[in-house]
Amino acid sequence: MLLIEIGAAFGQEKNDMKTKFSVVITAALTLAVGIGSISCKKKQPAPADAAAKGPARMDVTRAPFGTLPDGTAVDIYTLTNKNGLKARIMTYGAILVSLEVPDKAGVFGDIVLGYDTLDGYVKNNPYFGAIVGRYGNRIAKGRFTLGGVTYKLATNNGENHLHGGLKGFDKVVWEAEPRMEEDGVGLKLSYLSKDGEEGYPGNLEVKVHYSLTNDNELRIAYEAEADKATPVNLTHHSYFNLSAGARDILGHELMLAADRYTPVDKGLIPTGKLAPVKGTPMDFTAPMTIGSRIAKVDGGYDHNYVLNKPEVATGLAARLADPPSGRVMEIYTTEPGIQFYSGNFLDGTITGKGGRVYAKHFGLCLETQHFPDSPNHPDFPSTIVYPGRVLKSLTIHKFYAK
Repeated sequence: MLLIEIGAAFGQEKNDMKTKFSVVITAALTLAVGIGSISCKKKQPAPADAAAKGPARMDVTRAPFGTLPDGTAVDIYTLTNKNGLKARIMTYGAILVSLEVPDKAGVFGDIVLGYDTLDGYVKNNPYFGAIVGRYGNRIAKGRFTLGGVTYKLATNNGENHLHGGLKGFDKVVWEAEPRMEEDGVGLKLSYLSKDGEEGYPGNLEVKVHYSLTNDNELRIAYEAEADKATPVNLTHHSYFNLSAGARDILGHELMLAADRYTPVDKGLIPTGKLAPVKGTPMDFTAPMTIGSRIAKVDGGYDHNYVLNKPEVATGLAARLADPPSGRVMEIYTTEPGIQFYSGNFLDGTITGKGGRVYAKHFGLCLETQHFPDSPNHPDFPSTIVYPGRVLKSLTIHKFYAK
């Protein structure tokens, strides 16, 4: 039996009555034929060691997660696949709040940084788990020229524009639609970014589809449509720690499928060059311990890598491993680049989930993306979305233990 508890909101006003309902789906082994029936039976949570005891109950559940200062309610959805992996995603910022995967002993652990409550994300969030946009990463001096018009964006990183500005996609409430899928469970989130928001031209309809598959993949599919030409660079900003917080990430082993990277200036803006990684501390073409050469990189790693694969093809971008736990994450993407950030600005001032203090290098980001400041670099792959064309992008995080 598959149990889905879905809260449905009827009407468009935030104070409209919400009706909760449960649908029980009895599925054949092939999942091809199902008989639906209404049930009032409350689902019991799966035990933490569900994977060791047998197949978990595959489902999507919804619960309230708090209220924003303006009174807007925020929900959180829990996706569980048949192997017991769990992803919790909230409607504020389309944020991945937690991701539980097993180690080599079958023990589940949460491998992303974040907070226990909504309040932490609202008051002090360095983009933990968020979908960022319209433009992930930096745009120099918060300006670009398109169609002969110069646009001035909000600046929130010194003189530069970072991750969509003062109120990017990480700070808005998305509409959510839970889904039972052929190979797992999913959550589709939608947001309309209006013309002029943070200085960007055109209305932009954005859809982000999280899927947790029974192959232990967290898939993130993006779509965007605009009614006026506009730059778009959507990415996911989880801080990963495959030890589930047992230690920092300096002992993690990283492989990046990239022979080149984009050097940056002091403001972390690309110079426009594509430099080879060979013979430098930037070289992760073979698995390397992150801490082994980080002292040779001024400020730590915060660089865009140019992936070796063809630009529009889905290919391997990165492999991250924590040898003591045995957890491994592989990332595949259609994007041309990946930003490796080694948690350099975590400084111990943030207390996260479970009261854990997030010190320097306690988490790392691997953000699949187009290159930073692409609107000002015509030689970089274009990030412009034109009317009548749909931007589509896919990133897959695959998990296993060895």
